[in-house]
Amino acid sequence: MLLDIAYPPVCLNCDAPTAAPDVLCANCFHRLRPITAPLCPVLGLPFEVSLGPDMLSAEAIADPPPFSRARSAVVYNEVARTLVSRLKYGDRPELARFCARLMAGAGHELWPGNPILVPVPLHPTRQRERRYNQSAELAQALGKYTGLAVDTDLVRRIRKTRQQVGLSGDGRQRNVAGAFAVHPDMLLRSKGRRVVLVDDVYTTGATTKAVTRVLLKGGAESVDVMSFARVVIGTELPI
Repeated sequence: MLLDIAYPPVCLNCDAPTAAPDVLCANCFHRLRPITAPLCPVLGLPFEVSLGPDMLSAEAIADPPPFSRARSAVVYNEVARTLVSRLKYGDRPELARFCARLMAGAGHELWPGNPILVPVPLHPTRQRERRYNQSAELAQALGKYTGLAVDTDLVRRIRKTRQQVGLSGDGRQRNVAGAFAVHPDMLLRSKGRRVVLVDDVYTTGATTKAVTRVLLKGGAESVDVMSFARVVIGTELPI
């Protein structure tokens, strides 16, 4: 109570006063665009109208991903970009709690069967620079909301890559090729459980696809992907 008096809680996006910490004000929350059905059952892309439960998006048909399903909580718009930027670069790991609450609901299809949550790893050098891995913060918070186990060491980044910002789709794929490896004891650590990869933003999917291929090669039976935000054609912002 004393802290709330000295430092009143404010909106995570616009810094307007709020009644509780780690929330958005009503105006900013209204500006978020949750991703709900109807959507592509594979890539999680929202459809304008329902096309049937098994209708795939053109992207999923043209370039089938190695993972089984991808889900995201919100469309990557201005508000989502601010939250991700502050979480990723602004030394604000507490934002992961708010993001994970939305992810827990949006990914409800992925939780049955007791999968293991695995964050997309950062290279050790970059993690030391940022102090933490934002995807690991999301995974840990998501684990608390869902009751699922988290393994932050099941996959590691063995090659330092340049940031994906500004790269084309092909450039992103080349950038992360050969950048990941699974833990030597992966099968023992995963115990046959399905893997749900956790990341902050799904853009082209280059990173999550690269990690998925490494996991499948290492013996994972199947992999799903859960992110906080997703770039959607027609609404994307540069990241």
